[in-house]
Order: sequence, then C-alpha cells, then structure tokens
Amino acid sequence: MIAATAFTLSWTHSVEKTRWEEDWKLTPAGLQIVAARVKGSGAGMDPPEGSVLKDGWWSYAPKVGPQKRLVLAASGATGGGWSLCAIGGCTVIGARPGDPAVVTACDGEHDQ
Repeated sequence: MIAATAFTLSWTHSVEKTRWEEDWKLTPAGLQIVAARVKGSGAGMDPPEGSVLKDGWWSYAPKVGPQKRLVLAASGATGGGWSLCAIGGCTVIGARPGDPAVVTACDGEHDQ
C-alpha cells in the first residue's frame, strides 16, 4: 500500500521499448490523470493532437475523466513492470506475468 495524493506511473512499451510516464492525482471523484509524456514515438504510439515535443519527450494533457481504479496488465513482456512513484519513493508493480495490478483510492482505515 502506498499513501499518496499524487503519483507518477511509468512503464516501457513492450514492442517499441519506449518510455511512458503519466502524472495522476487523487480527487473526490477518483484518480485523475493530469499530464502524460512519451519518449519519442513509434508504431501505434502517435502523440495526440496538441502534444509538445521537448527534450525528446512528447508531453500532453490527456482528456480523460476521473477513474475509480486503474487496471494494469501484468504480461511480463516489458521486463520491468510498472513503476509507481510518489513522495517518499517508488515501487514496481506487475513485473511478473499474472493477475493485473490494480491502483485505487482508499480511505486509509477500511481498505487495508
């Protein structure tokens, strides 16, 4: 369990070996993505309209509403899983093939 109101989720694309990063924050409506970046582009990974290229990273603000939870595939194909970083450090989730990793908000008392 990680206690945070904001975090960065990052991973490496399994085919293109391209790094992706997303910044998320906790809101009363759920988990809200506020910014995203992809290091370069490749097959099926075109940056969305309005993206800005800076220092080799395409940056953009995704137009997605709040999410109750994030379900992250755990294929094992990327070799590294997902990195979830917040104040205080990072943890790797879903590095081995198996059930998906789920990121969700909790109240800290009842969702242990």
